[in-house]
Amino acid sequence: MWAAGIVACVAVVASWQIVKKGFVLLGLGVAVLIGGAGAAVGGGPLAWIACAVAVAAYPLRNDRRAALPLGLSAVLWGLAGVGDAGWLAGVTGAVALGGVTAEMLLGHWYLVDPRLPRWALRRLALVGLVGVVVDVVVVLLLAPVDPFLSPALLVVLAATTAVLLVGVLLSIRVPSYTGVMAATGLSYLAVLTSLGSVLLGRAVIGG
Repeated sequence: MWAAGIVACVAVVASWQIVKKGFVLLGLGVAVLIGGAGAAVGGGPLAWIACAVAVAAYPLRNDRRAALPLGLSAVLWGLAGVGDAGWLAGVTGAVALGGVTAEMLLGHWYLVDPRLPRWALRRLALVGLVGVVVDVVVVLLLAPVDPFLSPALLVVLAATTAVLLVGVLLSIRVPSYTGVMAATGLSYLAVLTSLGSVLLGRAVIGG
């Protein structure tokens, strides 16, 4: 799910044609490391094929045509990561993790090119925010009834992620470069809390 979300967001950013080719390499590298690790521990052939398709997309880099193979690898990783939670939870988990992680990566890319438009960061942060909120709702709806299993920690992690992402959105509004720096720092924390929320959510669904 994590790799699928990252590569899908990288595909969208590539289609905007606002970044240099190095950002696509950065995003692909992170996605392949995560997706490859998942494939190595039993992700199945789809995960390995997704890795190959993502690597094959690199020569296109920031060309709009890169969005097609990147999107295909995202679908393959998504299918490989559905698991027992089901496709709906797979999609919401990928959107949540992908939006937050891609926002963090793009925030770092501002160190390379401070002239990048801030609306791109804002959109990715919104994707992550909506993804986290919808994901926790889906998990709570799919979770089995168990009087000994409290979803309180899941809700706390999701709420913390939402608060951090709101902080990202507010920081981006600061006109100086320190606003982007603050947003990137907050997104670091949001990656950790969203990862905890999504992983715990799958444990809750599995009982």
